[in-house]
Amino acid sequence: MVIVLGIDPGLANTGYGVVVSDGPRMVALDGGVIETAARVAIERRLATIATRIRELLGEHDCDAMALEQLYFGHNVHSAFAVGQARGVTMLAAGERGIPCYSYTPQQVKSSVCGHGRAGKDQVARMVQSLLALPRMSANDHATDALAVAVCHLNASPLSGAIADAVGRA
Repeated sequence: MVIVLGIDPGLANTGYGVVVSDGPRMVALDGGVIETAARVAIERRLATIATRIRELLGEHDCDAMALEQLYFGHNVHSAFAVGQARGVTMLAAGERGIPCYSYTPQQVKSSVCGHGRAGKDQVARMVQSLLALPRMSANDHATDALAVAVCHLNASPLSGAIADAVGRA
C-alpha cells in the first residue's frame, strides 16, 4: 500500500489530493485547496500553506509527495510566487523525510488520459473515473492535485523496473 500527496502549487490556491494505491486499485482519501488571501503578507501565506501540508502529511502518513512542475508563460512574477509555494510544500515533506517527485503538466495528462494534450475537462473526467469518485470536484486545483498523485502512482512501477534493470546492468 502506497499513499501519495499530490500537489498543484500556487500562492493563492494550492491544490492537494491524497491517493492510496493497493496494487492496481487507487482510492482518493482527501482533496481540497489551501487558499490564502492576497491582502496577507507573503510570509504568512507561505506559512499557512506549509502548516496545512504538514498536517496532511501527518494525517495520512504519506509515503511520497508528487508535485506539478513549475510552468509559466510570460508572467515571471506569478512564477516566483508559485515557486515559493512549491518550495514550502517540499520543505514540509523534507522535514518528515518524505521523498518528492516532480511531473510536467504533459506527463500528468499523458499518465491520466493517455496523451499530453488532454484538456482540463478530460483530465477531470479521467480522475473521476480512475478514482471512482461519485462526482467531479468543483475545484480545478484539487482535481489537478489528484491527477498528479495518480501520475506518480502510475509512474512508480515503471521507475522501479528501470531502477532494477539499471542495478543489474
